[in-house]
Amino acid sequence: MTSRDKQAIQMLLHAPTVGVLLRARKNAANILKDDVTAEVRIVVNGDAVSASLDQPDLSADPMTWVCPNTLRNLARQPEASMHVLPHAAALALAMLQREGWIYVRA
Repeated sequence: MTSRDKQAIQMLLHAPTVGVLLRARKNAANILKDDVTAEVRIVVNGDAVSASLDQPDLSADPMTWVCPNTLRNLARQPEASMHVLPHAAALALAMLQREGWIYVRA
């Protein structure tokens, strides 16, 4: 086993739609159940932003990173337990992948 194998997995679950958001939340729970050392972020943009705000999930919300552009377009604020991405979702996803995060469209 190499030192790379011992590093915790950093996974991005991209959820741009309502249906994908629900799947991403389930995926996140299953990933963390199977690997408690994993770091999981659910990145929401598009239609998934309203859904994530309208249907809070106490276990998934702290892992949820919201697109600031979509929030601004909707004139909404994230839940206190959520995070706002520092850039538009597409750019943030690209930058995180460059840092070694694994991208999965949920």
